Formats: sequence, structure tokens, C-alpha cells
Amino acid sequence: MLEVLRRIIQEVNGARSLDAALATMVRRIRKAMRTDVCSFYLYDEALETLVLMETIGLRTHAVGRVMLPLGEGLVGLVAKRREPLNLEDAQAHPRFRYFESTGEERYSSFLGIPIIYQRRMLGVLVVQQADNRRYTDEDEAFLVTMAAQLSGVLAHALATGDLTRPAPDGRQMTFRGVPASPGIAMGEAVVITPPADLNSVPDLIPRDEAFEVARLKEAIDKTREEIGAAGRRLAKRISAQELALFDVYQQMLGESALSREVEKRIREGQWAPGALADVVRRHVQYLERVDDDYLRERAADVRDLGRRVLAHLQRDASATPDAYPDNTVLVGDEISVALLGEVPRGKLKGLISVRGSSTSHVAIVARAMGIPTVLGMMDLPLPRLSGAPVVVDGHRGRLFVRPSAELDKYYATLVEEERELSELLEHEQDLPSVTTDGHEMPLMVNTGLAVDAVTLLKSRISGVGLYRTEVPFMIAQRFPGEQEQTRLYREQLEGFAPLPVVMRTLDIGGDKDLPYFPIDEANPFLGWRGMRVTLDHPEVLIVQLRAMLKASRGLDNLHVLLPMITNVAEVDEALGLLERAIVELGEEGVTVARPRVGAMIEVPATLYQLDALAKRVDFFSVGSNDLTQYLLAVDRNNPRVSDLYDPLHPALLTALDKLSRDARRLERPISLCGELAGDPAGALLLMGMGFAGLSMNAPSLPKVRAAIRRVALGDARTLLAEVMEQDTPEEVRRHLQSRMADWQLAHLLPPEN
Repeated sequence: MLEVLRRIIQEVNGARSLDAALATMVRRIRKAMRTDVCSFYLYDEALETLVLMETIGLRTHAVGRVMLPLGEGLVGLVAKRREPLNLEDAQAHPRFRYFESTGEERYSSFLGIPIIYQRRMLGVLVVQQADNRRYTDEDEAFLVTMAAQLSGVLAHALATGDLTRPAPDGRQMTFRGVPASPGIAMGEAVVITPPADLNSVPDLIPRDEAFEVARLKEAIDKTREEIGAAGRRLAKRISAQELALFDVYQQMLGESALSREVEKRIREGQWAPGALADVVRRHVQYLERVDDDYLRERAADVRDLGRRVLAHLQRDASATPDAYPDNTVLVGDEISVALLGEVPRGKLKGLISVRGSSTSHVAIVARAMGIPTVLGMMDLPLPRLSGAPVVVDGHRGRLFVRPSAELDKYYATLVEEERELSELLEHEQDLPSVTTDGHEMPLMVNTGLAVDAVTLLKSRISGVGLYRTEVPFMIAQRFPGEQEQTRLYREQLEGFAPLPVVMRTLDIGGDKDLPYFPIDEANPFLGWRGMRVTLDHPEVLIVQLRAMLKASRGLDNLHVLLPMITNVAEVDEALGLLERAIVELGEEGVTVARPRVGAMIEVPATLYQLDALAKRVDFFSVGSNDLTQYLLAVDRNNPRVSDLYDPLHPALLTALDKLSRDARRLERPISLCGELAGDPAGALLLMGMGFAGLSMNAPSLPKVRAAIRRVALGDARTLLAEVMEQDTPEEVRRHLQSRMADWQLAHLLPPEN
């Protein structure tokens, strides 16, 4: 039976369309189980209705016409209970319902299996028999396995529009994804389709290799012009380092990268479109196998560039619209950074994508531009969305299509309130972050990916709590040299002087890899990352430390942070390299002061080694995002378990409270950088715990400052004591919302819905 199952799965996966896949599936299952009928019913969540979508054995004209409300009939009962139903005499069951159009009165036995994907009901798979037959445990197990395999195929088909639910036009639909950039956008959906299909290019032997190479270069030149124009349109809307992503695109199109490899494939006997498709597919398949967010997004970049070049090779028109509405919400299976530059300034209001994560390039740029964004939205019927009015909730990761008048009014009110709140809070951003009872709570900013407006920020912050040095490494095609790093670090240190700047040493691996230094691991978050990488490659770390030290001369505001510390031996080794760098520079006539050094607390093991670490380092910095996922065993970028990732989990709050107490006992300052610091209610909890500083992305500063300036330290400590008595994240969140409402600060929190 296992071999039969494998063959069916192979045929279904190899089908040219979903309709063909479903037809193949029901026929093969009927034959394998030696039964009379096999049918598939699709569940529409919005209508709570099941629709007969494919059958072999029942009357075919019933397909698309037979509809069952959830709980009605045997099929509806299977869907409602979400469990198998195996009956020898189906018509004797009190929930049996007869549909004359199907001709199922001839069938006695019934076996129905729910098809579920990530807790969501997708449909029901049914087999029936004319004779009174009790399907065996083996039969049931076979159909359960088949349904589990089909669930992934259906989820993908629904997401890409290959299969659409029979919901009537004009009805509100709600979809959920991963929030990538906060805020609310209301507008019109503009669906973007790929400019060319790399998977449908045939193999052809070129008649004239020189001609194929020439037209490849012409197509690449045109693509470079497109990318350059998109970058110029975004030049005043995003920072210099984010614009550097467009330079990466240009480098990928250069002779030393993509074009040279495609050219080689042409000379091996493939025409230009086929050679391009071969090279792009090979790169994409390799990058996607690495199971790493940064490389996965780089795969998206390669795929997007490949499609663009292919479109010129095929002389296709661009798949992007000729004109964009004033309230454009871009929607697509995959949206690249380059696409953002094609929308005229002021018209782009929101972004929605089937693929992508909160660490993707497009998410990073969207946050910098202040565009509400939801990614990883696996349930989008793309062809049905074009031109539809939509609401994007970037706080909760939701998309409302054709919202009701009531919902539309609700979100319009929220948008107006958010605008008024931003204007109100702007007036106090240069005021000190001090509580009503005089406690100063230092607020710092995270930098690295965006070069923030230093002149605007300096008067509003107590320093840079986290400078991500890996960013220049990520947007380059090689390891940056010492002089290059020195220049970049000097810009940061000088720009924020005399405020302290905490520079984290190179932190790659996990969800951050380098295109020229890939790390292929089955479990990258528990593998070779952070200090583990740089200590294994001291030639990389020593150059970086030398660059930091040279950049800090005469400023004395450099703090060095060591990431992904697991044991004290790693700190000892890193400190040894730092001392070596100081000595080497001294021998070269460059006198530098030893900077303050801190350990990043993000691995749970360090919670129990603070005493030993305190003997070696000057301060602690908690990376709450990684600490959360390690404590909860949840990959925060995996949509299957992202609901379990919760920075308000009682276990995490208990760990943070202990960390703060231990740090005070050891007389070592402790700060926190992560999404919890950027949440106004979370910031109050951290202040109550005694954290010496909070570091966050710049857009979070106004609301956090407003919360701190309106609450006494004593009240924050009382709030912490109350929260620590709660048993679940939901209880913690409800209590925080209640207290914030009591203090008339509920408007600082994301909207509930």
C-alpha cells in the first residue's frame, strides 16, 4: 500500500494543473481502495460551506453545484468534527442527507476524512461503496495519509489562485499572514504577476551562439536600466544603505556573476532563454535548500532578476501596470525590492505577499518607508483580488478584501487616530525619557540596516544600543576590507558622538547569511552562527576588531558586543583577540583605548553563567528576539509555528526579571534590544524589572517615550508584580491592555480586533 501511495503522490505532484491533480487523485484512490466512489469537497471558510469539486462515481454534473453548510450531512459532520467518519450503512445515520443530483442513493458505506493544513480546514475526502462494507483500519489509515499529503497541495493552490473558493463577489474575505511592517493601509489591490515564467522555457540548441550572447547582454542592459530607474525613484524615500540593495542587483547582473555563467551555458549548447532559466533555477534551488531566511530572500532576488531578463529576451511587455491608483496596495506571490521603486512616490500604501518573512529585503525596506506590510500570506486567491478594495493591518498580520462598511469605517477611524497621535507625540520627542516620579529610562536606537537621520535622532536618544555590523557584509559580494570597515564604523561613531555606540561583532548564521559565505545546515539556528563562526575564522574577527578600534580613535564612545555567547571560553578567546588587535595597532603607531565589552544574552545557557561572565565583561545586552525563540523552541519566521512565538510568554518574562536582578547584584548594567523594548507596555515591564536601557527601531521611540513619561516607576513595578502572577501570554496581554486603559494609554498599543 505504501508503494501505491507513493505513486499516487508522484502523479498528483506531477500534474500540469490542480484540476488534473484532483482528477488523478480521485481516480487513483478509487482504484487503489477498490471502491465505487471517491470525491473531494472544498471548504469555504468565509461561507462555512463545503462544495463538491471533483468526483469519480457520482454524477459529474453535480460538481460545483452541491453545497453543504458546515455540520450538515455526513460530509459536513466530518468537517465540523475534524475527524474521520467510517460507516457501513451511511443512510441509517441520522445526519445522512440525500442529494438527488449526485446519484449517491445507490451507495451504502461511507468513509470521510478531513483535509487539514496548519489547523485550518481545507476540505473533505470521501470514498463510498454500493455494498455494505466496513472500511478497514488499513483503508482509513491510507486515506488519512492521502489527505495529509493533499493538504499541502491544496494550500499552495489556494495561495497561488490555481484553485479558488466559490465565494460570491462582493463578500468580505479575511486572510492572515506574518506582520512584517506595522501600520494600517486602506486602498486598492494591484496584483503583480511575474514578468516571465522561468519554468516554461523549452530547451533549444542555438544556431548562432554569438547572436544568443549578444541578445543576452542586451536584455541584461535593459534590466539594469530598469533597476537603476527604480533605485533613482526611491532615492529620496529610503536610506543610503537600503539603496545599496539596488547596487547588489546591479552586481548580480554584472559580467562577474549571472551573465558570465549564462554565457558559459550558451556556449555549451543552450539558447539564451534556456541558459538563463537553467542558471537561475540552479541558483534558486540551491539557496532555497539552505533553510535560511536571508538566503531564501536572496533566492527571491535571483528569481526576480531572472524573470526580468527573460521578459526582455522574450520581448514581453512588463507585467506591472501602466498606471497605479493613488492608494495602491501591491499584492503578489513574491514582491521584490525593485518593484517598490516602480510605484510613483506617494501612491504606495501597503504590501501583501504570499512569500517572504519579517527579515526579508522587502520587509526591511517597507519598515524604513513606513509602509504597512504582511508577508507569508499562504491563502491568497491572487486572480480574484485585482482592483478590490482592501485593508492591510500590519499590526496583526491581516488582510481584509472588500471590507464591510462597518469594518471600513472602523479602520478609517484608526488611520485618522494614528495620524493625529503621530502629530501629538512629535511635539515631545526632544523631551527627556523620565517617569512622573523622576526616574530616567534611557532609550536607545538599533541601527545598521538603515542609516538613520543622525541629526534628528541624537537629541532624542541616549545612544545606539545595537549597531548591526553584519549589514555591510550582507550587501557586499566579498568580505569588506579593514579600511572599508573603518570608514563605515567611523561614520556611525562620529555621527552619534559623544553618545555611546554598541557595535555587535559579525553575527551571521541562523537567519543571516552572506551570499559569498553560505552556511548549509539542517538546523541553522542551533548551528554555526554568531561567535561560533568568527572564532572559527579569527582572520575575519581580528580585521573587524582592528577596524572598530581605529574608527574609535579620539571619540571614546565605542562599546563592543559579543553575540551568541554560549560559554565563558568563547568570551575569553574573543577578549584575547581584542587585546591582540590593540597590541598590533600600537606596534603600528596607532594608539587606541580598550573599549567596554559586553556579552549578548540570547542563549538560555547564559542565564546560569552570569557570575562567570561578569568577571570578564563590562555590560550585558539581552537579545530578546532570539532568547524568546530559544526558550520557547519556536522559529519566529516559520509561519507554521509563528503563533507560538510570544514575547509576553510568562517563561520569558520570568527569565528577563531574573536576568535584571542578577545583573544588579553583579553591578553590571543590562539593556535589552528586541521587539519587547519597542512595545510601550513591554517597555514599562522592562523598566519595572530594572533594565538600565532599552534599544529599539527608531519608529518605536515616540510611543515608548510617551508611555514612560506618563507612568511612575512605582506603578511600573506594581504592574510587573501583577503580570508575573498570570499563567498564559493571553492573560498577560489582557492585563496589560486593562492597565494601559486605566492609565489612558491604550491608544499607544496596536489596535485590537
